[in-house]
Amino acid sequence: MEKAAVKSYQPNRWQELKKDLMRNKSLYIMLIPVVAYYFIFHYIPMYGLQIAFKDFTPAKGIWGSPWVGLEKFKEFFVYDSFYVWRIIRNTILINVYDLIFGFPAPIIFALLLNEIKNSIYKRTLQTVSYMPHFISTVVIVGMIMDFFSRDGLINQILKSLGILSEPISFMTEPGWFRPLYVGSGIWQNLGWGSIVYLAAISNIDPQLYEAALIDGAGRFRQALYVTIPGILPTIVIMFLLRVGHMMNVGFEKVFLMYNPLTYETADVISTYVYRKGLLEMDYSYGAAVGLFNSVINFLLVIFSNKIAKKLTETSLW
Repeated sequence: MEKAAVKSYQPNRWQELKKDLMRNKSLYIMLIPVVAYYFIFHYIPMYGLQIAFKDFTPAKGIWGSPWVGLEKFKEFFVYDSFYVWRIIRNTILINVYDLIFGFPAPIIFALLLNEIKNSIYKRTLQTVSYMPHFISTVVIVGMIMDFFSRDGLINQILKSLGILSEPISFMTEPGWFRPLYVGSGIWQNLGWGSIVYLAAISNIDPQLYEAALIDGAGRFRQALYVTIPGILPTIVIMFLLRVGHMMNVGFEKVFLMYNPLTYETADVISTYVYRKGLLEMDYSYGAAVGLFNSVINFLLVIFSNKIAKKLTETSLW
């Protein structure tokens, strides 16, 4: 009888939810603006994706434009195949280079900062490294053009050292676009990206370092066997989020840096969509390419999340 009475008073799912809402109501109130932002600016506009399957014209509107099915996707993959494979190749290569060189850079920088014991020097170095992140992309590209032009600072230094006899046209030779794009991105985001890893390092139990020290581990072995395993879940999560943008490259920076002479290596999906979708006013074509891009990114996140879950037991969900 007592067991049956106790069982009858167990709250159901809705009662538990109501109790949780009342207990954490201040947190849920603070969450409302974030949810409203994503709902208004990210979910409601998704109804416009249907123009990827229509021959959209502004005069007829979204609902009045005729359906064309997968015609825009066929146009992208079949009729424009020469440009398609070039922009997909450039987009993937830039992201792969950024993943190989750009992703580990903040991790290494955070590990090095963690080894600095002089707090004043450490804070100064952190502040200086954060500053490029707050410079606008337009100014960054302007600096790149000034430094790497034929009569810029880099060519003058190389000539003065006797390394070059003739200046290099960094901004017009296709082979230099990817190193400049990835290198400038590392410089701009090195300090800012290290904040997450420094926060993760600060949460590592100091007793682990003391135990490693008693076992005779030096600074390098402490970093190798304590610090890196301690921040490994954070590294995996950041890696998964990065993989989710493998088919995206910052449009603004590429658009400002590239020119017709560097299209061979610089033209990416976003710039091609801009030319076709906005300059040629083929909005349905641009929407179809953008939808294809998003689906590939979504599949990459699911695939990499499964692999990470199997290998490290850390995943996004």
